[in-house]
Amino acid sequence: MKLADRAASLTPSTTLAITAKAKELKDAGHDVIGLGAGEPDFNTPEAIIKAAAASMEEGFTKYTPSGGLKTLKDAIIEKFKTDQKLDYAHSEIIVCTGAKHALYTLFQVILNEGDEVIVPSPYWVSYPEQVKLAGGIPVIIEGTEEKQFKITPEQIEKAANAKTKAVIINSPSNPTGMIYSLEELKAIGEVCEKHDLLIISDEIYEKLIYGKANHISIAEISPELKERTVVINGVSKSHSMTGWRIGYAAGPKDIISAMTNLASHSTSNPASMAQYGAIEAYRGSQEPVEAMRKAFESRLNETYDLLVQIPGFSCIKPQGAFYLFANAAEAAEMTGHDSVDAFVEALLEEEKVALVPGSGFGSPDHVRLSYATSQDLLTEAISRMKRFMEKHKA
Repeated sequence: MKLADRAASLTPSTTLAITAKAKELKDAGHDVIGLGAGEPDFNTPEAIIKAAAASMEEGFTKYTPSGGLKTLKDAIIEKFKTDQKLDYAHSEIIVCTGAKHALYTLFQVILNEGDEVIVPSPYWVSYPEQVKLAGGIPVIIEGTEEKQFKITPEQIEKAANAKTKAVIINSPSNPTGMIYSLEELKAIGEVCEKHDLLIISDEIYEKLIYGKANHISIAEISPELKERTVVINGVSKSHSMTGWRIGYAAGPKDIISAMTNLASHSTSNPASMAQYGAIEAYRGSQEPVEAMRKAFESRLNETYDLLVQIPGFSCIKPQGAFYLFANAAEAAEMTGHDSVDAFVEALLEEEKVALVPGSGFGSPDHVRLSYATSQDLLTEAISRMKRFMEKHKA
């Protein structure tokens, strides 16, 4: 049977081979340290678990409105008002089966065949694929290390044309952990207004910020930018609820309405008990969120200092999320490998440390290390990486 063209257009994940190899080694009894985790290693806070369990005991196990429970929308509206001083109506919010599904649904309702979306690289792996699945064309523009992996208004200006429909901003970023400043967002907003571009602002890591950095949503800068922005967020990273699959989009009423209609024919609604858990996540104590943030910041500081001492590695210290995005091109060359992908494979084979190659994020000179694991394991992983370099460097 011939598959649909849309399925054939998808690019296989470059991380699949390394992930499969790590699992194979672990299953064979090897002591593999995996630094590829895209989720917090903390369990969901107990109060959230209890709230979800209570909802089931009380019989709230049926279908909900496709766009999400009104009470959850109320909690999201309160969150926006508290955190960003933004006002949204219920008709401007949709709750989805994770932030990933919110993005997927958004692209499906805004893109026609051949429409273009500006995607900054390094990018989260699903952005280009979701654009392609909606018939769109991802236009990749590079955020260089010199610019802290962030794109500039000039780059957007150069890439924009009559077919350009939207631009993605991911701040804090996966995989780089970089955050756009107020001035940078204002300048990007001006170009988007000039070319009438929709802004897709992925803010899923907004609660995981370190040092003196601040998270700013481009939607809070002005009423005009709010009207052309769809904010994507959720409780997966902030409240360690990745498996609960609750994300949401906030934006113009006509877009949210179209997304809700599409959701009604695809997922029907997010899981009812997960929605009740998310209500508690936003309305309950935020102490577990801050405790997790502090733990990540401590790991970041300690692991970063160790990482940059390894020969052949350089890294811009991230401001948010829970990833280190290190340049390993010199390390690969020093150890006789013709690519960072080959270096990552050899490191896993010999030292049993699994990194994620940057090629999957559109940045083949880099590797992504997640510090969503214990400091002991992070320290041991760095030690093994250093040993590998000392053994093999020319």
